Amino acid sequence: MKKVLIISTSLRNNANSEILVHETERGAKEAGHEVEFVTLKDKEIKFCKGCLACQKLGHCVINDDANEITLKMKEADVIVWATPVYYYEMSGQMKTLIDRANSLFATGKNFTETYVITTSADSANGVIQTVLNGVKGWVACFSDLELKGYLEAGGLNNPNDVQNRKDLLEQAYNMGKNI
Repeated sequence: MKKVLIISTSLRNNANSEILVHETERGAKEAGHEVEFVTLKDKEIKFCKGCLACQKLGHCVINDDANEITLKMKEADVIVWATPVYYYEMSGQMKTLIDRANSLFATGKNFTETYVITTSADSANGVIQTVLNGVKGWVACFSDLELKGYLEAGGLNNPNDVQNRKDLLEQAYNMGKNI
C-alpha cells in the first residue's frame, strides 16, 4: 500500500482536471492505496522569496497554506498533480507550490513517484510537453524521484466537458489503479 497525495491546482469549479483526478483517486483507492486529496482552490500560497531560510529551518518562513501542503508532500509516497494548461504551461498556482516546496531538499522526503494530469482547450498532441518539462525540472532535483506517468486531455473547452469523454475518465481511473 502506498500513501498517495493528489494535488488539484485548478481554481475553477467543475474543473476538467479535477474531475479526471477524482477518477485517479477512485482507482488508487480501489487498488488499496491510502489517498489524500488536496485542492488549491481556497488556499493562500504566496510566492517564494528566494531567501533559502527553509534549507536551515526545514520549513518556509512564509506562514500560509503552502507549509501544510508541503508537509503532506513530504509524508507521501506518490504525488499526483492535476493542472489545467494555461498558455501551454502548468497553472501558476502549481508552479508556485513547487517553488514553495523547496524545504523538501533540506528535510528529505518519502515520495519517489509522481504523475501528472493536464487538461487544455487545445486538442493538438504535445500541448503537455512544456508542463512535462517543468515537472521534469523538479523531478531532476531529487535523485530518487521518477515521473511515472501522465495523462494529456485536450479539446476540453468548457467546465465539465470531460464528463462526456469516457476514454479520458477511464485512462485517469487506470492511472490510479496502476500506481
